[in-house]
Amino acid sequence: MINALNQSLTFSGILWLCVSILGYVVALWVNKKCNGHPVTHPIVFTAAFVSLGLYFSNTSVVEYQQAASLLHWLLGPVTVALAWPIYRQWQRLKHYGWRLFVSIGFGGVIAPITAWFTLFVLDAPMALQMTMLAKSITTPLAMEASAHIGGIPALAAVFVISTGIVGAIVATGIFSVFNVWERKAQGIALGTVAHAVGTAKSIHMGEDVAAMATLGLCVNGIFTALALPVVFSIFV
Repeated sequence: MINALNQSLTFSGILWLCVSILGYVVALWVNKKCNGHPVTHPIVFTAAFVSLGLYFSNTSVVEYQQAASLLHWLLGPVTVALAWPIYRQWQRLKHYGWRLFVSIGFGGVIAPITAWFTLFVLDAPMALQMTMLAKSITTPLAMEASAHIGGIPALAAVFVISTGIVGAIVATGIFSVFNVWERKAQGIALGTVAHAVGTAKSIHMGEDVAAMATLGLCVNGIFTALALPVVFSIFV
């Protein structure tokens, strides 16, 4: 934390923190004006806004990451804070019990396996295949897990963010196409497959949805981070 704080207190750090926060504030306004349309998801707009800033200022992504490292460090506390909706909805969660964990388990296995199988069929490099297996868990866990199974941590972060953004954008349409109107099922799906970005979306859908999404995020993240290195060591 001290290193992140020191880097963020430099002129470059303060500048890029302000750019990131300003981009997100503008993104929220755009999303509100568009009545929450999935295409105007705040993270998509913020990423585009910051990317343009990096392009026109000739700043590398590595330099931006170092300057705005405080934002990266805050991922940890923010993830922990997501436990609050679980606490508020604990009685409902206890009512469903093992059914929730089975649902999360299926989602946590099917999503990365189908993505990995696509790369396998296309004969993608092994490092890329291994990295894809960690695409549906939150960034810090994905980077650590991919490093243990021969993946590429930096690329894992890209896959995670892309998965979350796509999941948050298409979730509403997918729920409509397949007639998934059960709010608890929507929450589990968002948290399990679209991790933190999906969970952030679920917060705007209601506390009950957010509680389920948070549970999906946490359980799938922990399970995948622990299981991948073990499975990899057995079969490889």
